[in-house]
Amino acid sequence: MSGDTCAPHRHALSEWLSLLALTAMWGTSFLFTKVAVTALPVAWVVMARLGIGALVLVALAWLLGRGVPRGGRLWLFFGLIAVVGNLLPFSLITWGQQAIESGLAGILMAVMPLATLGLAHLFVPGERLTGHRVVGFFMGFVGVVVLIGPEALLAVGGEQGPLLPMLAVLAGALCYGISAILARLRPPSDALSTAAATIGLASIFSVPMGLNGWLGGSVGMPTGEVTVAVLGAILFLGLFSTATAMVVYFRLIRSAGPSFTSQLNYLIPLWAVAVGVVFLGEEPTLGHLLGLLLILAGILWSRRPPRRAPADGGAALRTTRTGL
Repeated sequence: MSGDTCAPHRHALSEWLSLLALTAMWGTSFLFTKVAVTALPVAWVVMARLGIGALVLVALAWLLGRGVPRGGRLWLFFGLIAVVGNLLPFSLITWGQQAIESGLAGILMAVMPLATLGLAHLFVPGERLTGHRVVGFFMGFVGVVVLIGPEALLAVGGEQGPLLPMLAVLAGALCYGISAILARLRPPSDALSTAAATIGLASIFSVPMGLNGWLGGSVGMPTGEVTVAVLGAILFLGLFSTATAMVVYFRLIRSAGPSFTSQLNYLIPLWAVAVGVVFLGEEPTLGHLLGLLLILAGILWSRRPPRRAPADGGAALRTTRTGL
């Protein structure tokens, strides 16, 4: 694997294009999720995107002749990652986006690498919190407080209060952080087979929630007109933000290295804000922009190496899935 050694490395054009493609696919997912939840219940959106993603990834693994991974412990990790890294964050973030703007959701998701640092300190040997990481974590925490703002805190008791949706998106970011730790600790397995297995399991787990709407349960039926735009949003989320992005992500990790790929931490929130402004007419407040600046500064500061930097064995933990 290239790109994360101490020596300078010039990355290929294909690697930069892959980085930009991931930024677009994951950064735009907040926009399309916002479109989808205007007409469909959360459980339907989650089930549909996971189902499409699973079909694509399983078919691709089969066409490429990848065997079924073996080992009960490995499949236990697949199941945990399916729930914590896919089903739960997709559900939490999609639910939260019913009440908050797509750009704000993208900014909130930027805290994921900082959450991963704290979790790695507790659960991954050798991943201790250095002084720079502590300062970066604190800067990110201040950014979240600024981002939420006093208005949300005061509106916690109201039915339309934005605090709970914001906390749901933050919980989704925490789920991604836990998933990164699980991915680091799992037994070795092929990247494509891992993606197909985890997305496939998550798709199966999402079926009871989705069927609850058709059976007259609490999830409900469509709340608006299911237009071509809504169906297109679901197709994009499943085909690109879930399936294609996973393949591109693992290939980029392998070819360019985790440090290069971790630039997604900075690009995705900016992209999410931009597409929300352009296509949905969203207007981020000064507090939102200041919070984003503090969070990104915290990520950048936490990545500063110590004076005697060890080998970058934990770099993969700094690579994030800030998109959906």
